[in-house]
Amino acid sequence: MKNYLYTLSIILGATIAYFFPQYFISVGNFQLKELIIPLLQIIMFGMGTTMSYDDFLGVVKMPKAVIVGLICQFTIMPFLGFSIARAFNFPPEIAAGIILVGCSPSGLASNVMSYIAKANVALSITITSFATLLAPILTPLLMKLLGGQFIEIDFWSMTYDISKMIIIPVGVGFLVNKFLAGRAEWLQKILPIISMAGIAVIIVIITAVGQKSLQTVGLALVFATLLHNIGGFILGYWGARLFKLPEQDCRTVAIEVGLQNAGLASGLAKAMGKLATVGIAPALFGPIMNVNGSLLASYWSKKKV
Repeated sequence: MKNYLYTLSIILGATIAYFFPQYFISVGNFQLKELIIPLLQIIMFGMGTTMSYDDFLGVVKMPKAVIVGLICQFTIMPFLGFSIARAFNFPPEIAAGIILVGCSPSGLASNVMSYIAKANVALSITITSFATLLAPILTPLLMKLLGGQFIEIDFWSMTYDISKMIIIPVGVGFLVNKFLAGRAEWLQKILPIISMAGIAVIIVIITAVGQKSLQTVGLALVFATLLHNIGGFILGYWGARLFKLPEQDCRTVAIEVGLQNAGLASGLAKAMGKLATVGIAPALFGPIMNVNGSLLASYWSKKKV
């Protein structure tokens, strides 16, 4: 039960924000949505402090698995999201939000889930690291191609926003880890807690801001998000099997594909000025992927590799 406590607390917080949005939109004259991008930058800084050169050597040690993982990451989820958005006939900005989640890199939770699932943790870390670094180019490119069929996408603006939200904070975190290695243990302990709290706050704020949009597409969007997430796990696993990867690597690719960086998608929705519409799908995807990912990892933990 402890494994699900964090996710359950997010669901509870989002539920309260849905029914009492007025308490989560502003404090005095300050709009709480302005916290989203700084919180995301702190989360990505925390990710950077856990990265080292070894994370990038994985591409030399296991090139086939890394390349397969990255191809699955940036093909399955974007095109699955596009297909789901089309099938459900959502309003354009809601549909674009689903696609935006799909076009984002793998999520921060994937490394932990891979460990629980007895998957290849080293491969998971390498795929997450490379997917994050490729995001400033591939996410805007895929959004222009797919999301651009629903709303207008500014490629260069999105590239700049992703660099500001991901590349700079991760780079600073990486340098901190390199030059303060072993001398900032307190930072390593506190940053995961701050990151978890930050993700929860982002989801609660988006739920409150997007309450009216949720009222119109709520249950349908929840079902669509479930399909997107579970479809990512299934297609990621069998995509890896298609390339004859070992079972451990197949589990890793499935987790990397199914767990997206919903926080980044939320930050991009905020940067686009469409938090209440484009930002709704990422807000739902966060807790849903954690529940499904935990269940899948727990199931695999009991099965021999």
